[in-house]
Amino acid sequence: MSIFKKVAKVADLAKSPQGKRAIEQARRYAQDPKNKEKIDRVVSKVKGRGKSH
Repeated sequence: MSIFKKVAKVADLAKSPQGKRAIEQARRYAQDPKNKEKIDRVVSKVKGRGKSH
């Protein structure tokens, strides 16, 4: 499957009622300060800035 078809499927999901619920749930989760800290730590590790060595 081409990357364009995959992107189109994701876009279709985001427009569906289930997708909208999932997006709203993710927004609420990310707004919680405790969860935001967790998210920031993971992002730092992925970007290579949170190395524990």
